[in-house]
Amino acid sequence: MKIRNINVKISPLAVIVVVIFTILLIFSYIVSKDTSILIWGIPTLILLLLIPIALNYMSQQSYAEVIPEYEREAKSVRIKAINPNMVGEIVRIQGVVERVYFRYLNRPQYLVADKTGEISVKIFTSPTEDIRVNDLVEVVGSVIKRYIATGDPVINCVSIKKIGKQAEEKKKE
Repeated sequence: MKIRNINVKISPLAVIVVVIFTILLIFSYIVSKDTSILIWGIPTLILLLLIPIALNYMSQQSYAEVIPEYEREAKSVRIKAINPNMVGEIVRIQGVVERVYFRYLNRPQYLVADKTGEISVKIFTSPTEDIRVNDLVEVVGSVIKRYIATGDPVINCVSIKKIGKQAEEKKKE
């Protein structure tokens, strides 16, 4: 769904929660015949749906505002060159997506690899494009530590976009 120019996505997990609570609400009303359950339950169901939509809209809007700045300041690097001394630097990498985690929570994490190595790429909102395994992508973001104060460097992604055909298709050609 689009709100203004922002493409808002609700996570399947949030939809499942709303469906479960809808079933529980209907069951409770059928068993008790108490209309106050509906008076409180229906607005609560609406809020259970609207809150994730609002949060996703706000995060998408924030990311959209910083993308131009990050793209201007990003320096292109190879994955192997990223090290703990680069924490806080804005980088641009290109590579193939090898794995995708947490896609259905609207907080996907990608394992992106180029010829020099691989790195974890975290984005804390839903990406603008549907990124899948074997997609050739360009990632712009800042280098952070995996576990706030410790861990290997990962990329806190601001923008991830496909830059060509899927890697498997290129192999076939």
